[in-house]
Amino acid sequence: MSMSDPLADMLTRIRNGVKARFASVEMPLSKTKVNVARVLKEEGYITDYQIIEQGVQGTLKIDLKYGPNNETVITGIQRISKPGLRQYSKSDRIPKIMSGLGVCILSTSAGVITDREARTRNIGGELLCQVW
Repeated sequence: MSMSDPLADMLTRIRNGVKARFASVEMPLSKTKVNVARVLKEEGYITDYQIIEQGVQGTLKIDLKYGPNNETVITGIQRISKPGLRQYSKSDRIPKIMSGLGVCILSTSAGVITDREARTRNIGGELLCQVW
């Protein structure tokens, strides 16, 4: 059976892995998931990610990050745009997450980027998810 929203599944696996204090989580591979994982790594929310080429689709393994006293780095991760209701935004209307402390991840014509980078490049796009 196919998944209706693979990105929401990825975010749920990360959210559940953080709550259960897992060292890493694995999920089916896709280009969008790899790009979101790249942005999460650049922003410091995860330690690393690996692409495991096995089988037809492959696997994406994300190493979760915790603080020195085992506190979670990701306190919340939420999907914004859904398959039934896509959310698009112009560059001047991109929401600030937690007054700029969080990150909104967008899919733009320049690739998957953060809200700060989209504002500086003056690019709008689809609001994929928010992380804080």
